Amino acid sequence: QCFQNTVIAWIPCAYLWICFPFYYLFLEHHSRGYIRMSHLFKTKMVLGFILILLCFSNLFYALWEINQGTLPAPVFFISPAVLGITMIPAVFLTQFERLKGVQSSGILLIYWLLSFLAATVTVSSKIQQVLEGVKDPFRHVTSYIYFILLLVEVILFFFTDWPPFFSKTVNDSNPCPELGASFVSKITFWWFSGLVWKGYQQPLQADDLWSLMKENSSEEIVSQFEREWKKYCNRAKNTESIKYKMDQQSGAGLVETEETQVLLQPEQRQSQPLLKAFWNMFGTYFLLGTLSLVICDVFLFSIPKILSLFLEFITDREAPNWKGYFYATLLFILACLQTLFEQRYMYVCLVLGMRLKTAVTGLVYRKILVMSNAARRGATVGEIVNLVCVDVQRLMDLIIYFNGTWLAPIRIIICFVFLWQLLGPSALTAIGVFLILLPLNFVITKKRSHFQEEQMNHKDNRARLTNAILSDIKVIKLYGWEKAFMEKVLGIRKQELQALKKLTGQFCFPFAPLQIAFAMFAVYTLVDEQHILDAQKAFVSLTLINILNTAHSFLPYSINAAIQVSCRLCSRLLDHYFPLHIAAQNGITVRNGTFSWYAGLSFCRINLTVPQGCLLVVIGQVGVGKSSLLSALLGELQKLDGYAAVKGTVAYVPQQDWIQNASVEENIIFGDQMDESWYNRVIDACALQPDLESFPAGSKSEIGEKGINISGGQKQRVSLARAVYKKAAVYLLDDPLSAVDAQVGQHIFEHVIGPNGLLKDRTRVLVTHAINILPQVDNIVLMVDGEISETGSYQELLQRNGAFADFLHSYNNPEEKEGCDLQGPLICLYIVLLFACQQAASFCRGYWLSMWADDPVNNRTQQHTELRVGVFGVLGVLQAIGKFGSTAAVLLGGVIASHKLFQQLLENVARSPMLFFEQTPIGNLLNRFSKETDAIDSIIPDKLKSLLGFLFSLLEIYIVVIVATPIAAVAILPLTVLYAVFQNFYIATSCQLRRLEAASRSPIYSHISETFQGSSVIRAYKEQPRFILQNDSRVDENQRTCFPGVVADRWLATNLEFLGNGIVLFAALFAVLSKTHLSPGIVGFSISCALQITGILNWMVRSWTEIENNIVSVERVREYSKTPKEAPWTLGSNSASQAWPTEGAIEFRNYGVQYRPNLEFALKNINIKINGQEKIGIAGRTGAGKSTLAMGLLRLMEAAEGEILIDGVNIAQRGLQDLRAKITIIPQDPVLFAASLRMNLDPLNQYSDEAIWTVLELIQLKNFVLDLPDQLNHECSERGENLSVGQKQLVCLARALLRKAQILVLDEATAAVDLETDLQIQSTIRTQFKEWTVLTIAHRINTILDYDRILVLENGQVAEFDSPEKLIAQKGLFYRLVEESGCI
Repeated sequence: QCFQNTVIAWIPCAYLWICFPFYYLFLEHHSRGYIRMSHLFKTKMVLGFILILLCFSNLFYALWEINQGTLPAPVFFISPAVLGITMIPAVFLTQFERLKGVQSSGILLIYWLLSFLAATVTVSSKIQQVLEGVKDPFRHVTSYIYFILLLVEVILFFFTDWPPFFSKTVNDSNPCPELGASFVSKITFWWFSGLVWKGYQQPLQADDLWSLMKENSSEEIVSQFEREWKKYCNRAKNTESIKYKMDQQSGAGLVETEETQVLLQPEQRQSQPLLKAFWNMFGTYFLLGTLSLVICDVFLFSIPKILSLFLEFITDREAPNWKGYFYATLLFILACLQTLFEQRYMYVCLVLGMRLKTAVTGLVYRKILVMSNAARRGATVGEIVNLVCVDVQRLMDLIIYFNGTWLAPIRIIICFVFLWQLLGPSALTAIGVFLILLPLNFVITKKRSHFQEEQMNHKDNRARLTNAILSDIKVIKLYGWEKAFMEKVLGIRKQELQALKKLTGQFCFPFAPLQIAFAMFAVYTLVDEQHILDAQKAFVSLTLINILNTAHSFLPYSINAAIQVSCRLCSRLLDHYFPLHIAAQNGITVRNGTFSWYAGLSFCRINLTVPQGCLLVVIGQVGVGKSSLLSALLGELQKLDGYAAVKGTVAYVPQQDWIQNASVEENIIFGDQMDESWYNRVIDACALQPDLESFPAGSKSEIGEKGINISGGQKQRVSLARAVYKKAAVYLLDDPLSAVDAQVGQHIFEHVIGPNGLLKDRTRVLVTHAINILPQVDNIVLMVDGEISETGSYQELLQRNGAFADFLHSYNNPEEKEGCDLQGPLICLYIVLLFACQQAASFCRGYWLSMWADDPVNNRTQQHTELRVGVFGVLGVLQAIGKFGSTAAVLLGGVIASHKLFQQLLENVARSPMLFFEQTPIGNLLNRFSKETDAIDSIIPDKLKSLLGFLFSLLEIYIVVIVATPIAAVAILPLTVLYAVFQNFYIATSCQLRRLEAASRSPIYSHISETFQGSSVIRAYKEQPRFILQNDSRVDENQRTCFPGVVADRWLATNLEFLGNGIVLFAALFAVLSKTHLSPGIVGFSISCALQITGILNWMVRSWTEIENNIVSVERVREYSKTPKEAPWTLGSNSASQAWPTEGAIEFRNYGVQYRPNLEFALKNINIKINGQEKIGIAGRTGAGKSTLAMGLLRLMEAAEGEILIDGVNIAQRGLQDLRAKITIIPQDPVLFAASLRMNLDPLNQYSDEAIWTVLELIQLKNFVLDLPDQLNHECSERGENLSVGQKQLVCLARALLRKAQILVLDEATAAVDLETDLQIQSTIRTQFKEWTVLTIAHRINTILDYDRILVLENGQVAEFDSPEKLIAQKGLFYRLVEESGCI
């Protein structure tokens, strides 16, 4: 009784006094606002005061007894006083929590629960005293009242109070239920049940999901990271700033002011500051999770001890049954506590992983916006997507497993200590086997890391090539290169799958736990005959070996994963930086400027001053550095020396248009406020009004990704309109007139750029090849070989009679320049048989061990020990072989299935028509080729292997438990039904959450891809904050769908582990009931198996759910098999088709085409005949249908009516690649791939180097290529960004010369080159394509004046079609175009 009234009663008091100071300080610094007094709060307080009075009433009663002459024991004074005094801070904390906004208190709930349990012991003792006749009515009555009030108080603390006053949760339309959940609901994740029920009843929508909590939002996390990063930067800033200013002052004698502070620093300081910033942000939260894991491990190692005591009870036939029930209950409670702390750890890690993903994605996106050109050369969209997608996911996984690097060794040591206690020195055998296997495991894990790195490299290469193909699919289709590029992708894919197969063969050695158990039991029993292997030693040892094996497998994986993720991620996040952009006093000033794209390529000695309001034109031949000069003024190039400054805001029109996947209006206003009158003026000045009238929804019409559904001229004018609408101080215009015809070009110059245009008062730098506007500009800069050759006004430069005069003279004298079907089921059957065999071996091995443990002991020895050891070892080997075979079969079967699915995906996408690519965002396609493919490669086979393993293990456990205690079936069946219920509820909701998460993920990739392509434009307009906000919004929306998925896993795991713990409880209870006729060996076998069921149930459903969730990837990959496909690539070959066409005659018969079935005809009533070897010029204003005609000829769009015949053969009767191989097109946008120059010239590798050099000489590129370090092997960056647009166009022309097709189509192919180069190209066409039929779409009318006939299009119809001479004589539309071009 003294023990009950002191130690047991004081445990809750000690708990509260230990927690009180820490909890008080926590509440003091974490206020959420106060809560108004509720009935719940008032009831708690009243009960608290009554309980205090009851405690002190016992104290006063003891004093009264002394007064009456009775001397009670000291415990009757001390214990009530301690209890009463302790309840005062409990009541105080209840009030203080209300003031600090705590709706449900875990600290106080645990206190009241412990007090209630202690009171339960006291009350049971009082009842026993009454039964024995002891009379103490006052204390008995107060004890009963105290017990009842504590029970009520515990129940009240299970409920949650009102939300805090002025709480944001009150105003949130859909707050996260976790914020208002009770403590019990939080630790069991039952607050999630509402969403599970909703998801089970009806399909979940995005609106059904809760708002993202502030602490998980991008705004909170990224701003916190920036604060941490600035702390680091401020420490390193002083020395760098002093050095930077000294360099600048010595170079230019000027003190410059910083305009922008860049987030990312140079590469010298690698991962340390990044990881330190992450630790400062998330370290405390991570340590909280780590504490949960440590406590979980305490309960984990308590379970074998209790199991040992339980088996000792079973062995002792005289032991009272209450001990067995006590041990069974204790096993259940410890297992439940282990579950709660383990799931709390997992929840903390997964939420932390989400936050880290938000931080890294925000960091990567901001990195994209500040990447230098050197950095861009080493990165592609595919790699960036892989970084945000695959690598970040691996980092999130690492957070969960990181603690294994230090906790696993501790677990291993504890296991060995416990084994030593059980088996004595024989436990050294386990240590020996473990030490032998540990290096092997490290080697295997290291090899896995090597193969994983190899696979990731192949994955990056595939992602890079796939992105290039999807970005430039139009060009690939025009040239008929689909098969060739598919083979390249499949070649990389084959290498990737080979690495995956090697990875599959390197999974952890399955013999480890079996070998340790066999060696340890063999040594223990064979060394000394008097060593008895009883049930207690055998099955407690097996339980410890299972823990040991988990730690043993965990350690090398954790270490290697940490190294791999750290190196791969940090090295990508912290390389290169974007140089500073500084303000100026004049409009634009450059003094002694030396700029560099990347190491080894620079242009120097740039001196340039542009006064405010001046129109400066930059001219020069292809590749001399005109666009680079604008890039330098934008700050895009690294400034190696000199002074460069721009005053005021900048608007930039790039040569290669960057158009967003948004409406025309959104592209033009570009985040600014809508000014209707100014917007209309801009539209008129940029000649966009007629185009808007032709669009289905006018300004609201949606433009496809990269402007795929509008013409080149329309893209250029939208890009220009965006700049004009901005009302910037400085305009940098990179050849905006190249993609428009002369009439529209003249209109734009007069109304926008020229002396009387909208920009007349602004500073303008215009790169152009249009020499007819030169007399109207203020200043001219002539560039030669990366340097400014001459600067001055038009008249000044002519009078100097220098390089400019020579340059101009060359244009005025153009004449001088002319010169398995059965395989799948068989593998499935083989897999099931192998799993069944290995599980049967496992059952036999466990049953054999139980028989061994039950062998009678005679003369302190067991009989047949050698036989027992031998059979136990053989069964272990058979089990290991079965496990190895079944696992290998599943993973290799997954590789085969993945190969087929990827090939089908690639073929389905490649066979899709252009309309499909116009309507499908590239982010969706990249998602299929990256995230979904990765799921099919790795996740589905791995989870299928786990599912089958756990399923057969579960069957074994059920059989063992029911065989040992048949009555346990009464409990197991209802628990199994509950298990099925939880599974159905979870799977229904989880799959929908997975679909919502996948749908919210694609916009992130699309936005990253779009930003990567247009980062220079975004920087020029200073729109980084808006784009960062858009990215943060997309990331937050994705995290809003991720968070419920994280909680769903924990909800499932907690409930299933409770069910599993229930099976352990019932197995133990029924073993106690059947103790008289059960052997200890069978009980040990049954309980040790049942202890595994918690993890098996949990992981089995999780594996099943992961498969169900990720099988969506298979659906998403296969969905493109149902989309419309273009016509067959080939329709068979014969001698006639091989020779066709011979003449190259083309006839359009009543031809018409639509962009989409429901739209108006883009071309209609086209009836023309073109003779073989005839040279046809195609003219007309922008949007008249010129490019559409070329696309129709190559069947990029199928005829809506009529037909096209080539040499009398309807092209619809030919395969697409058969047709496109006979026609060569040089498209409007020059496209190069991230590969060698030779590969870009000859992707199919059909021609010799000699033929390529001959072609390069013809197009005047031979000298340029010879000057390159690697010549033909020179690596072009993504989209050929390390060549000028003009050079890229010449490379495209070289391709055409190599192909030698009978028909050549030039779609404004020379729009981006200077006039001299254009004349050289035209000369090449006339001589080299003399025997070909040539169709040239041109804005420069002078280049087609000597053609045989001219086709003039207007509004999609033939306006004129005759020889140039006759059309000029008619003085119709063509005459006006010629007149506007200044050729008459």
